[in-house]
Amino acid sequence: MRRTPSKSTTPLLACALSMLLAAPLHAGAPGAADDGKGSNDAGVRLLAAARIHTLDPARPVATGLAWNAEGRIVAVGDADELATRYPDAPRIDAGDATVIPGLIDAHAHLVGLGHALMQADLVGARSVDEVVQRLRAFAAGLPAEAWILGRGWDQNLWPDAAFPTAAALDAAFPDRPVVLERVDGHATWANSAAMRAIDRDLSGDWQPEGGRVLRDAEGRATGVFVDNAARLVYEAVPEPDQRWQDEALERALRHAASLGLTGVHDMGTDDAGFALMQRFADRGALGLRVRAYASLGAQSIEARCRDGAYRHPSGRLDMRGVKLMIDGALGSRGAALLEDYSDDPGNRGLLVQDEAGFEASVRRARECGLQVATHAIGDRGNRIVLDTYARVLGDAAAGDHRWRVEHAQVVAPGDIERFAGLHLVASMQPTHATSDMGWAGERLGDARLAGAYAWRSFVEAGVPLALGSDFPVERADPRLGLLAAVTRQDVHGRPPGGWRPGEALRVDEALHGFTAGAAWAAFDEDEVGRLAPGLRADFVILGQDPLAVPADALDALQVRSTWLDGQPVYEATPDAR
Repeated sequence: MRRTPSKSTTPLLACALSMLLAAPLHAGAPGAADDGKGSNDAGVRLLAAARIHTLDPARPVATGLAWNAEGRIVAVGDADELATRYPDAPRIDAGDATVIPGLIDAHAHLVGLGHALMQADLVGARSVDEVVQRLRAFAAGLPAEAWILGRGWDQNLWPDAAFPTAAALDAAFPDRPVVLERVDGHATWANSAAMRAIDRDLSGDWQPEGGRVLRDAEGRATGVFVDNAARLVYEAVPEPDQRWQDEALERALRHAASLGLTGVHDMGTDDAGFALMQRFADRGALGLRVRAYASLGAQSIEARCRDGAYRHPSGRLDMRGVKLMIDGALGSRGAALLEDYSDDPGNRGLLVQDEAGFEASVRRARECGLQVATHAIGDRGNRIVLDTYARVLGDAAAGDHRWRVEHAQVVAPGDIERFAGLHLVASMQPTHATSDMGWAGERLGDARLAGAYAWRSFVEAGVPLALGSDFPVERADPRLGLLAAVTRQDVHGRPPGGWRPGEALRVDEALHGFTAGAAWAAFDEDEVGRLAPGLRADFVILGQDPLAVPADALDALQVRSTWLDGQPVYEATPDAR
């Protein structure tokens, strides 16, 4: 962060938080909008703040918020008037703070974040040597027999920008398996000890469908496995026990709450991850509202086809959609392009599922009444998704299906309007642009950049945006997403004036994408995303007003506390304010 905002205190807030933390939690029961008479104020609580940005067009700004014991908002308005209406309600005074709806990450991997927090962090490593140094430090705290797992390497940050090989890992760890996931999750780097555990002969020129085993001039596997090829490696990695899985999810939930996140759309939830989140929800420990989209092949898809949409009684977890994939990622040259990569002639990327199989999956999801969300990065990948959606939806394309394209990262400019015509949601991640801007032009060439990371073009075409981070591919912090969306710059202010600044969003548009827009994309607009009577009391108390601070200070907004169903799930320490 480039700025350190001035410290401030919130009178009575710490006391109020302690009181509310001790109160019983009743999440999930429906609540009614207030009748304006205050006749039933049992269990009602009040929050007063300098300003509350509700994201509700009916009342955009307020100073008071009231909610009932079930965690539903009963009134929004002037704080003093609400205090008169509910004279017996405990009042929480947030002082000079700003309140906004709880932030929602519309594309994330919650279990993956937990795993990343339990593994070696390689994000930002500037060389292979630095990767090895971090691994040595991480391995020192592990049992001698444990596999060394890590994630976050990015060869684009290294001096030669070339994919690594097993050799450097072998030199440091000759007998201990090492498996490292690339920052985008679309390539895996393994040492020879890990490759010896793979239950397949890697010699010859064999390649898996939808993936690539990188090989040297003699045809030997180099240690990098792209897209579907990575499954070979992970099938050999020992499965972590339940205690490890529980600790990983607990870390992810705490981290998310500390960033002002109250909800995530979990994209590509497998059966084990869904069962883990169900266990947490059952014991009241899921401190985040999770909208899960089942991964292709998960048994939960057939369960939804048989039983309908899943919704936990707490309202903290549901599943009504499926996440499909068509191509890989740009950073590992797996994104499917209409023409060759500018920096790799002859390579047009990968389809991780053939077109016929993809269409069959989309049709099956529609038959089951599931919302479809598809990962598409390259312009060819996006066009295949658009063509397939158009065929499967037919005349129903004009309906309220809210099918999604996840990333919509590189789109042929003429295809952007097709998103609007098919009534699709563009689920996009602003920090992908600021992470990729240093090398995206080399991959694509200038002409294709016209439809890359093109948020403004989508808005002007009338396409609804849902914004997220794709964590742990990017940092989970939504403030970084706000900064990138509005400035088109990284946290160091680079480049001056922003990268392709004509595609920037206004701050209110960016905030909408992380709140009401994300909620709408998951059919959740009557539950969250705004602060209005009848909706859940999910909100964040900030030290500054995101609609008033300089754009380059959005990443430095202070998260003072995060609330879910009217209960605090995170409070910053006094030193952090």
